[in-house]
Amino acid sequence: MPKYYEEKEEDLRACAGIREDFKACLLQHDCVVKEGKMPSECLKEGHCKALQTSFFECKRSMLDTRSRFRGRKGY
Repeated sequence: MPKYYEEKEEDLRACAGIREDFKACLLQHDCVVKEGKMPSECLKEGHCKALQTSFFECKRSMLDTRSRFRGRKGY
């Protein structure tokens, strides 16, 4: 679930919750922290794959005309 802080501004963009979790997963992963790699390199290695897929599905549902009835995927 997304992490909420009192001093942080609320992000009203679509898929904001998944975006925040995906970013936190990448930046806190051992690949970035201990090995000092770029987050894009860690993505290519397959880290945080579930959140990456969820973020993709959320963004894709914004373009899907059927989502007018079903609503966007994600949180």
